[in-house]
Amino acid sequence: MTQSSLSSKRVAVIGGGPAGLMAAEVLAQGGAQVDVYDAMASVGRKFLLAGKGGMNITHSEPYPDFVRRYGARQDEVARWLEGFDAGAVRAWIHELGIETFVGTSGRVFPREMKAAPLLRAWLHRLRESGVRFHMRHRWLGWQDGRLRLAMPEGELLVEAEATILALGGASWARLGSDGAWQPLLAERGVALSPLAPANCGFDVGWSEHFSSRYAGAPLLTVAAGCDDQDGAIAWRKGQFVITGGGVEGSLVYALSAPLRDQIARIGGATLWLDLAPDHDAGRVFDEVTRPRGSRSMSSHLQSRLGIKGVKAGLLHECLSREEYADPVRLAAGIKRLPVKLLRARPIDEAISSAGGVRFDALADDTAMLAALPGTFVAGEMVDWEAPTGGYLLTACFASGRAAGRDALAWLERAGA
Repeated sequence: MTQSSLSSKRVAVIGGGPAGLMAAEVLAQGGAQVDVYDAMASVGRKFLLAGKGGMNITHSEPYPDFVRRYGARQDEVARWLEGFDAGAVRAWIHELGIETFVGTSGRVFPREMKAAPLLRAWLHRLRESGVRFHMRHRWLGWQDGRLRLAMPEGELLVEAEATILALGGASWARLGSDGAWQPLLAERGVALSPLAPANCGFDVGWSEHFSSRYAGAPLLTVAAGCDDQDGAIAWRKGQFVITGGGVEGSLVYALSAPLRDQIARIGGATLWLDLAPDHDAGRVFDEVTRPRGSRSMSSHLQSRLGIKGVKAGLLHECLSREEYADPVRLAAGIKRLPVKLLRARPIDEAISSAGGVRFDALADDTAMLAALPGTFVAGEMVDWEAPTGGYLLTACFASGRAAGRDALAWLERAGA
């Protein structure tokens, strides 16, 4: 089927986030008539909020390392990235007239560090290509083979030759990703994995004394890890923050998937902290056991290892009095301090979510739902997850492009 013959084909894209907009771009370039429907008053709400502190668009690390960031779903996500990897993301942004740069961490940012100029340029190009936008249209499922949408004036039934669902997961519901699509797909026989928080904080249950004194305190020089399946600890350095009831921040988010899964399996998890990551265990032992004269242990630790403030508070909070009083066990605790996690914070507070449409619910390694021919899924509503650092957004872009290409191919086969 040629592009001109596709012009009679109408495709509905439900959801105006990065995945849905990217699918709409591919479809419009392929010649289809594209209508984007979104429940909110404007598209890209979560995209804009995520970019408020600096729009991290992708990451510059080598492709093999990049793909491994997707963990158990790296093979499936790699199929998306083959068509639109981190380099392609940067080239695409440059085509929109937005310059990018690589930060010291390897993360890639727009030159202006903002999401709004990028989104404006993108929407302008989409409208120029004929994409139509319909705001405050909430998808309610199907009725008599047509899409059922609620809008302020009432309900609307829409006919489409193909549909792209890009409805997000269930984090930040106020921005449109509320997971309300789950029962609509489940009742149609689509296999789903339960949605769960990803890149999230955790409850610890601090003592009132510790919480009142250190809530909001950052740990800037620390390493953390969690037990792997073999009982070993994979350490990584970073930063996080003590909250009134637990922990959150980039280092915690990076470990959130295994910690969350461990809590689901056994009812709890341990976040291990190394409070002196720049010193090996031997150096820490030597300094802790060094004669301190009349100085208190707190003064001694501050003088010899720079442990003070929230780090000193964590030692008192997480070690027993007997352990703290024993220099050997105290030295061990500084390098391997156990913080007992009770539960993940609610999914609506998480940066992203895991779970969703299972890959085995998709037909022949495409984005099409096997149970619903002509209906495709993209973005965070599919069962994958990734850490922050540009990996989430890159995979959303790539999955949207894959869904758009698969929909065009399906329309061509259907019209042959």
